[in-house]
Amino acid sequence: MNGASDSALTLLNQLPPGLLDLPAERLHEKLSGPTLIELPGSDPRPLFISVLLHGNETTGWDAMRAVLKKYPRLPRTLYLLIGNVSAAARRQRHLPHQADYNRIWKGDGDGPEYAMARQLLRWLEQRPLFAAIDIHNNTGTNPHYACINRLNDDYLHLATLFSRTVVYFLKPDGVLSLALSRLCPAVTLECGKPDDAHGVTHVIEYVEAALHLSAFPEHEVAAQDVDLFHTVAVVKVPEQLTIGVDDPRADIDLSSAIDHYNFSELPVDTCFGRYRHGGDTALEARDELGNEVSGRYFALRDGQIYTRAPVMPSMLTLDIGIIRQDCLCYLMERLPLPTGE
Repeated sequence: MNGASDSALTLLNQLPPGLLDLPAERLHEKLSGPTLIELPGSDPRPLFISVLLHGNETTGWDAMRAVLKKYPRLPRTLYLLIGNVSAAARRQRHLPHQADYNRIWKGDGDGPEYAMARQLLRWLEQRPLFAAIDIHNNTGTNPHYACINRLNDDYLHLATLFSRTVVYFLKPDGVLSLALSRLCPAVTLECGKPDDAHGVTHVIEYVEAALHLSAFPEHEVAAQDVDLFHTVAVVKVPEQLTIGVDDPRADIDLSSAIDHYNFSELPVDTCFGRYRHGGDTALEARDELGNEVSGRYFALRDGQIYTRAPVMPSMLTLDIGIIRQDCLCYLMERLPLPTGE
């Protein structure tokens, strides 16, 4: 499958027969591409949920299968977006000819994926959304956490319903949650690795709570109930460099334990790995404004890559394909809980 055919949006008002019996890799047998399914519920204010924007992140679909089998009639109207089914068939984040389904929502860009995103956003803008939830996995060792793109109380309540660990970010700015945050409280859930059964259970519990939520609390989130972080930089490996894990032949040779640094406050001089060449730094880091800031966070010394400042990484992974398609990691700092946006 390639071209526009596997990226055209289909709108349905009921579940296709047998859909809930299919694992993610077989959804292409029933769905031709990204599909939005509108399902009525007792509360007409719709909850939007998206799964499989990345085809190898299956926890969201596994959880929604269980939720939808449980409720003959939902507690509230649900808009369910099932994303990249052609990539799911191959257990890949996205296929080589495709744009990343969670980088297409800024409103710009050419190609069938961007056209699909604009069509869906226009449709959603005409609906009174109650809240929006985008469900993801990651490949490294990470806790379950929620991401928000606005610091309003409703957004924080929606996030802390899932986890006390909350990450606020504005980059990358082409993600679905950022686009939907202009319409309603929106959150991205990071649910650990896709083969972790606890992730599915956690999402089922969270989605059921969201479906039954009649209103967001009027009070502010208490400081003791949240650990709030702010993404300050995204770290990538330059395309011209090879990457390895415990591989001395690679230009950048990462430690096999590096993903255990996730959500740890690392001191100065923490080693990320080896670098075969000279220069000032081996990694590229850009802040929220797009400025190159690798020299602020990393230094080379005796062929090793060290942190130059205290940092807290997230989404560090040993999956070379994910590093190439997305990034090596994000760098975060603690953020005081605001009293207003």
